[in-house]
Amino acid sequence: MAHYDYDLFVIGAGSGGVRAARMAAGLGVRVAIAENRYLGGTCVNVGCVPKKLFVYASHFREDFSAAEDFGWSGINPEFDWAHLLAQKNQEISRLQAVYDGLLKNSGVILFEEQASLVDAHTVRVGNQLLKCERILVVTGGWPSVPDIPGKEFVVTSNEMFALEQLPKRITIVGGGYIAVEFAGIMHGLGVQTTLCYRGDKILRGFDEDIRDFVAQEMQKKGVNILFNTDINVIEQNDIGFIAHTGQDQLLESDLILHITRVRVRLNVIRLPLRTRKLISEGN
Repeated sequence: MAHYDYDLFVIGAGSGGVRAARMAAGLGVRVAIAENRYLGGTCVNVGCVPKKLFVYASHFREDFSAAEDFGWSGINPEFDWAHLLAQKNQEISRLQAVYDGLLKNSGVILFEEQASLVDAHTVRVGNQLLKCERILVVTGGWPSVPDIPGKEFVVTSNEMFALEQLPKRITIVGGGYIAVEFAGIMHGLGVQTTLCYRGDKILRGFDEDIRDFVAQEMQKKGVNILFNTDINVIEQNDIGFIAHTGQDQLLESDLILHITRVRVRLNVIRLPLRTRKLISEGN
């Protein structure tokens, strides 16, 4: 009978990996998990959580503006980008600690370094080779920018959560919900915002009425939406960046955010034999 160091080894400690590891460990399976970046994955660190915090922050400008109509006076707020980042980092650190505790309290062994597959039953973690009955790869996805001239000047959604300073002007390339959310966030924080989308309507895949309504409301608020617009070349100058469109437009901004597609890695899910037996027995 083969000897294994672990019944299940999970590569990637995002929401899916942590959940799978905890559930398996709760069934008595010997589980280890590896993460070389940050516990909680995209959602906790560079996705849902920080983005919603930014969304909340961006709403206050309209609230302050409307306050006088409801009897408030003398309101003259100032926004501090650095303070928002610090508060965001504090909350993410708290959530990372929660994930760490969930894993350890479940009996899962955590390796905070990179793991790679050697063969069907072997994982390399740092300088160690570990034998595992089953291996679950849950590495998620990563933003990807098309190979266009000047792509090195572009930021993705990941970098948006760690900008040293808030830009005065931003060009956002993309028309999906993430691009639309960031357009709303940036505009709400007082940034002159332009959204470029290659199609004739944003939010592809959503209900047609929603697509039309959201675009109209964004434009009413002051977001500049350019439909049927491709970015072909990006150049840097003394005051920022210039995006050349396929429609012979030149868009000047201090920051260009590209959100058009995501490279997704294959998730290989194989439950350990012992886990499958426990499940089939109703335990």
